[in-house]
Amino acid sequence: MATEEPNPALPAPAHPMAKPGYGKHSAPGQAPRRKGDFDHLPVREAYLAAYIDRLPEGTAIDIKTLAREQPRYGQQAVQTALNSLTAAGHYRRVRVPLGDALTQWVFRTYFSRTARDAEWWTRFLSGDVPESEPTARETRSEAYETLARLGAADNRLALSAAECAALEEPAAQWLARGATPEGLTRALTAGLPDQVYSPGAFVRRRLRDKLPPRSAPRRQILVECTGCGVPALPERLPAGLCKACRGQSAGTAAQPAPAAALPPHEVRRKVAALRSLTA
Repeated sequence: MATEEPNPALPAPAHPMAKPGYGKHSAPGQAPRRKGDFDHLPVREAYLAAYIDRLPEGTAIDIKTLAREQPRYGQQAVQTALNSLTAAGHYRRVRVPLGDALTQWVFRTYFSRTARDAEWWTRFLSGDVPESEPTARETRSEAYETLARLGAADNRLALSAAECAALEEPAAQWLARGATPEGLTRALTAGLPDQVYSPGAFVRRRLRDKLPPRSAPRRQILVECTGCGVPALPERLPAGLCKACRGQSAGTAAQPAPAAALPPHEVRRKVAALRSLTA
């Protein structure tokens, strides 16, 4: 009697994705991937950087997830490695508010294969990407990814890859004017007719007709210290790590404030009082 072959081993599960809008975001203008990208880093940091670099957009790259998926390093080792990657200019963690109210926040983690200095990160996180940055990059932009996910939000707006590429620039204008990917999706999918005969043309029309004004206020972004999670404006945390986590002294002990100078008439009054006591 023939025997059944045992089932082959199941492949290892893929690295988990974060919630929509969270997780890994690749910084723009990175150099093409090549051998030795992270040779300037210590062995542990180079290993984790190469691992994160190859993860797709939106994957969870928080400390607990990385330690669980890469058990050769524990949480403390991963935390130390991420601190080093932040100091080396590869990693930043930020908070972005949902809408205009500062009551709900999205936590995003940016990774750059190309090391950036503190000035570049401060400008980028403040919405000012240097014009000299190359535009070609291997990963798709946030605008493209938002368009590609429209079909999942409503199958009447399922776009082809060519349509996403053609509409990427007008969608990017929305994000540059303060719209979130979630807000852009809502604007494009709200109030759809029963049948959309040409999704590409329909989306192009809505992107043009509903484009937010240039005067829309810029979203406030807070950078989180990779080490302890303390939030601050990008210009207050340019290196991505607070002084304590960089191992630097927080400064000398505060000196007592000097006493305020008395007006001349008050000085004369006090001197006269002292003289009367010794007369």
